[in-house]
Amino acid sequence: MVAVSDGTASDVVLRLAGGGESVTRYLRGLGVTGMVVATSEAEMARGDDVQYRNWATPLAAIQLLRAIQEGPGLSPSSRDLLQEFMFASVPGARRIPGLLPAGTRIAHKTGTSGTQDGLTRATNDVGIVRLPDARHLAVAVFVSDSRADEATRAAVIARIARAAWDRWQAASIEKAAW
Repeated sequence: MVAVSDGTASDVVLRLAGGGESVTRYLRGLGVTGMVVATSEAEMARGDDVQYRNWATPLAAIQLLRAIQEGPGLSPSSRDLLQEFMFASVPGARRIPGLLPAGTRIAHKTGTSGTQDGLTRATNDVGIVRLPDARHLAVAVFVSDSRADEATRAAVIARIARAAWDRWQAASIEKAAW
């Protein structure tokens, strides 16, 4: 479900977790308030506007990434397994990882809607990037309701991730100079 972005597997996990309301309650328990899981992948396939019932703010995505990184609500073995799935993520190589230095360790998860009448409602990527000094940088980029092609949307995400990388790398270098 995570590594290859399998919507059918996602629906199975959502059902096993008790549905969207149950998952949203779990998120609230982690302190993630700006995210709602309301529909399944199968439900979203039935209508273009259904996907808007599921929503998240970039801040909420960062809060969830932090919870994954720091472990509240997940056993250490579950956290490690989820992160390995995110490290193995196949889709989105041109998104967050796209402009980062080769060999950078990135645990990320993409999200992409279909394109209808030239409009792509969602092209997203959220991830945890390991910086050379072993700190972690959380990145969440959501491109919504875009008429740009896939390469352009991916490039926007890659440029934002690289700008964050450059900023935090510079802060690391400045700190080391002191």
